[in-house]
Amino acid sequence: MLERKIYNDLLKWKKNHDKTCLMVKGARQVGKTYIIREFGKREYASFIEINFLSQKDLKVIFSDDLSAENIYKRLSAQINDVQLIVNDTLIFLDEIQACGNARTAIKFLAEDGRYDIITSGSLLGLTYGEDADSEVEIPESVPTGYEDFITMYSLDFEEFLWAEGYRNAIPILKEYFDEKKRVPEEINKKYEELFREYMVVGGMPEVVDNFVNHHDFNQVARIQNRILEDYNFDISKHAKGAKKVKVKKCYDAIPRQLAKELKKFQYSTVEKGQTSKKYGDSVTWLIDSSLVNASYNVHEAYIPLMANAYENQFKLYFNDTGLLCAAYGFETKRALLNNTLKGNAKGGIYENVISESLVKNGYKLYYYKPDDNRELEFIIEKNGQAVPIEVKAGNTSTASLNGFIEAYKPDIAYKLINGNIGFSEGKLSLPHYMIMFI
Repeated sequence: MLERKIYNDLLKWKKNHDKTCLMVKGARQVGKTYIIREFGKREYASFIEINFLSQKDLKVIFSDDLSAENIYKRLSAQINDVQLIVNDTLIFLDEIQACGNARTAIKFLAEDGRYDIITSGSLLGLTYGEDADSEVEIPESVPTGYEDFITMYSLDFEEFLWAEGYRNAIPILKEYFDEKKRVPEEINKKYEELFREYMVVGGMPEVVDNFVNHHDFNQVARIQNRILEDYNFDISKHAKGAKKVKVKKCYDAIPRQLAKELKKFQYSTVEKGQTSKKYGDSVTWLIDSSLVNASYNVHEAYIPLMANAYENQFKLYFNDTGLLCAAYGFETKRALLNNTLKGNAKGGIYENVISESLVKNGYKLYYYKPDDNRELEFIIEKNGQAVPIEVKAGNTSTASLNGFIEAYKPDIAYKLINGNIGFSEGKLSLPHYMIMFI
């Protein structure tokens, strides 16, 4: 089993929740079902799993009277040898979007409180009216106030290191980060190489598990290409009507735009001469489905950043950099692994992996572009202020970061580079892999 940080979040919820159910959200194939199943089997005396897509006959459990008493009575009648142990049973309702009554019933099950309930499903970020899947059922009412939410992502770099057997080295690297001391060159070189491997492999659990066992990049590519096909299938299944083609065009345009290092998402690269009027809803669909992460331009770097963000000026990034590299193909992967990749695509890949890492660390994404000459790839809210992060595929000059420091005087500013740790006048240079500590 791949060790995942979200497991501790599930433990905290089990210990602290007060008559609420838990919904685990996230893109497909990030490991939601697997981790919930393992959690249920390990942490409860009884674990009951219902998948409303593969076990459609079990929807009858949530028919008619939705009182907790009647639901549990029907559950015991429909599932053989089921054990309902008060305060020690987890009921996992998977693909809950396919049973509207089950979503409605969450309120009554939470109020009852005898058993813990976790739900999950595909593309739960989409509103019901925007989902064209005929199997999605609209609930009579949404259980507002009775659900806690956790978003699950693919593996981050630290989890990748755990899987590869480098757990013990992480606290040592953290000491160098905390003390702003240079990492010994051989160690730094090793983790830069591992980070490039992570960019190529990505964090999708099936891909990482295969790579850890075989270290075969060709097998990695086959699985990644299948996941990309699955994502395309999701678009064709869930996007409505003519939007199917437009969503796919927007999704396919992201690797091209990142390779050009455009200053914002440009609809004209999706289709010449087009604007947000035609494709804006398709971009929103991609964001809501968790297939992409969006970063918004802020005109003034003061918190709350959302108050200073331009909604119509944004960049889009793939939710998993391994999938981005798969979209670019074998030669790009090989050059990245060998650290010989040149041109704007290299910068786009590094931006993508940093965006992904920041999201997994709990940050919302913003960038800073006050004029045509300056741009900072990311601004985050940290310790009560706006903190800049400049991303360099190599280790070049930092005019934009210097200008930001002069204008806003943050306590700390980060420059992520292909190099080692250095600190000067509030600017901390870090190797890319140390994004896991920010």
